[in-house]
Amino acid sequence: MITVIGAGTGSPLPEDVADGAELVVGGRRHLDAVRLPEGARTVVLGPLAPALDTVAEYVAAERPVTVLASGDPGCFGIVRALAERFGPERLDVRPGVSSVAAAFARAGLPWDDAVVASAHGRDLRTAVHLCRAHPKVAVLTGPGAGPAELGAALGSDGRVLVVASELGSAGERVERVTPAEAAARDWGAAVSVVLCLDEARALGPVRALAGPRPGPAGWALDEAEFAHRDSMITKFEVRALALARLGPRPGDLVWDVGAGSGSVAVECARLGAAVTAVEKSPDGVGRVRANAAAHGVDVRVVHGAAPAVLGGLDEEPDAVFVGGGGRELPAIVAECARRARRVVVVAMAALDRVPAAREALLGAGLDCDGVLLQSSRLAPLPGDVTRLAALNPVFLLWGVRPHGRTEGVAP
Repeated sequence: MITVIGAGTGSPLPEDVADGAELVVGGRRHLDAVRLPEGARTVVLGPLAPALDTVAEYVAAERPVTVLASGDPGCFGIVRALAERFGPERLDVRPGVSSVAAAFARAGLPWDDAVVASAHGRDLRTAVHLCRAHPKVAVLTGPGAGPAELGAALGSDGRVLVVASELGSAGERVERVTPAEAAARDWGAAVSVVLCLDEARALGPVRALAGPRPGPAGWALDEAEFAHRDSMITKFEVRALALARLGPRPGDLVWDVGAGSGSVAVECARLGAAVTAVEKSPDGVGRVRANAAAHGVDVRVVHGAAPAVLGGLDEEPDAVFVGGGGRELPAIVAECARRARRVVVVAMAALDRVPAAREALLGAGLDCDGVLLQSSRLAPLPGDVTRLAALNPVFLLWGVRPHGRTEGVAP
């Protein structure tokens, strides 16, 4: 067996925890904190692969191994790597209190409805987008992905950061700061975890399912579900296909350019993505915000005309929906296609705009496809009969960045 023991926050490892082991693996501070059995070999954790190779030698010889870890080693910890290599049946896991659980306890909050993300050795952008989209997120930090970097990326999104450092030690600090305050400080290497909170929604309703709230039961909502002006809204038939091609998911950033009512933006946010809606009319900006609030989602709204305003958006989107543009449409599509990491979807009512939009997608190195959507809805007539009421045809184009090709993405 491989015994995996977590040093819980505030719970030091017992000195005799490694008794009987012939190989003890752990961080330097954990190895120094326990009594090592006489003759036992030790491996200080650094690169994981060599340590696992050494563990494999002892497992093959049926010699006992103890692995010392921090907190709960089953939460973004070494249990995953050990189970993948040796099988769960060989593991005897004894977890401690994780830094995530301890941080929420210090903040006085339940965390069964929180999103937990790791930025340790990973791209910070996923954690940032989760923080923007969800009201309660715990971020495990790492070099180059700490409170300062997280705060700088979040900007003035109305969140509060709870920065927990050296949890369980004599030097423990738990501080509440704004993202701007976090960005202005040097936090050093002692940070354990950062909680990102929308305080107005931090105490959500009691649910039977742990984790972030489930995705919506349906999408492509009826137009009546949104405030809009003179039927200027992406119809649900078009929205359904647009959402299928955009593929919004937790951790993504989606732009809705020419948002109008914000119906596409709201639906992407309901599916868990972080969303930025760009709208040039002041009344449209108000409608997008009202629709987002009505559906209980966060949508960042930028007031301005594309393509010029897009230059002020400093983070590259995973997916972009373009629903407006007029004469500027080719330039808007070209800029969006230049910056999108995965896909751009364009909806157009005018036949004349299709060739230029398609050329803009292809010119950015995207693979382009599209359809003409012509739908008719059932409509009642006097006499208890039904007719088909045709809607205006809409062209939907989408450009997909070829898998693995990123040279077209703006730096």
